[in-house]
Amino acid sequence: MNLLDTLMGHFGEKSADRIAEELAPLLAPGETVQRAFGQVRDLIVFTDRRLLLIDRQGVTGRKTEFVSLPYRSIAMFSLETAGHFDLEAELRLWVSGQPQPIVRALGRNAGADAIVALLAQHAPR
Repeated sequence: MNLLDTLMGHFGEKSADRIAEELAPLLAPGETVQRAFGQVRDLIVFTDRRLLLIDRQGVTGRKTEFVSLPYRSIAMFSLETAGHFDLEAELRLWVSGQPQPIVRALGRNAGADAIVALLAQHAPR
């Protein structure tokens, strides 16, 4: 991911090793980070067991929401890609037992294809 993509708020791949160090207190024993995608402050992290959605809020980013989704709980997902006038792609995740999808803006398609491919790989069969 280049600096311009980061400043524009586009998701791009992050170092899995660096993210694993940062998230070590949140990971179960033996759980490994496979791939991670980030925006300026937000992350989508794929581990061998679950999907983590990390949303840093506020000016300082100290307030953080961590959403942990076991892959088996993801019932469906969709990707709406950015068009000429849209500024960002949107990822929607429908989770078992939840009436509304979880929506994440991904920027202008940056990283979107890889994220959807990983979701398809981890989808329950």
